[in-house]
Amino acid sequence: MEKQYAVLGLGSFGESVALTLENMGCDVLVMDDSYEKIQDISDKVSYAMKADVADPDALQALGGKNLDGVVVAVSENLEAGIMATMLCKEMGIPLVVAKAKNKLQGAILKRVGADRIVYPEIEMGSRVAKSLVSREFMDWIELSNDYSMVEIAVPDKWVGRTLVDINVRERLGINVVGIIINGKIDVTLDPQKPLPEGGILIVIGANDVLEKFDSKKKL
Repeated sequence: MEKQYAVLGLGSFGESVALTLENMGCDVLVMDDSYEKIQDISDKVSYAMKADVADPDALQALGGKNLDGVVVAVSENLEAGIMATMLCKEMGIPLVVAKAKNKLQGAILKRVGADRIVYPEIEMGSRVAKSLVSREFMDWIELSNDYSMVEIAVPDKWVGRTLVDINVRERLGINVVGIIINGKIDVTLDPQKPLPEGGILIVIGANDVLEKFDSKKKL
């Protein structure tokens, strides 16, 4: 059975979450009080409703108890975000993810029941800054305070060599968990297969190790 998610609020973040979930094969229900936004997305998701995200009757109409999770993406209106989060938890929805603009707003949403808080603006700012300073990496996503996942173009010195030969785990302290080739992600990367030119490696490692990473190091 396909998983069902609801996205409340269709700003750029909410819309991106909704469309990504839909593309991943989930049933996606969206709600926003903007007629134009609902019209724009209605043919791209399973169900779209024009309503106030803090309206309990509207949330019930989405079939709350059947949802696997809800994303409350209305950080511009804290009161609406608080109400929507509380209502979703009261309805028994197992996972409520709430968007926050800052740590104070996040703490409030957490206190009223949000299972997870996301800070898109803060996280994106951090990713951009780290990718600028650590020029080896094309993207940098923090997984925790100590570990991150990064993307790195296959270094010239690695092209044609295998992960077994390079032995990145022992020599560099990082783990290669996948590769992107021509825009397609492969997480079943064969460690015995030569790395291609133009590929992008998906790497997980400790932050202090990644910050000192040097692809030009002789291996």
